Amino acid sequence: MFSKRLKQARLRTDLTQEQLGILAGIDEFSASARVNQYEKGKHAPTVQTSQRLARALLIPTSFLYEEDDLLANLLLIAGRLSKEKKRALVAAAESLAQE
Repeated sequence: MFSKRLKQARLRTDLTQEQLGILAGIDEFSASARVNQYEKGKHAPTVQTSQRLARALLIPTSFLYEEDDLLANLLLIAGRLSKEKKRALVAAAESLAQE
């Protein structure tokens, strides 16, 4: 799932694999190849690298690992909300779960 989500997030930002890799702190000479390997699922990044990739993409790291598409979308939405709005979202979700 990581590879699919990484590519999806990168394409949304219009970054090349090389640009993303460099923003995430990967050596510029191997940035494109490493991100390509992550996107193809040939290699898995360390947790630390995953966190740096997510920061560069301005998304929650958990998005990269979420298997459920609806929950992944919810993570992206929640990541853009203020703390106050996140609390309101949690309250609304809790209310929905009780119905």
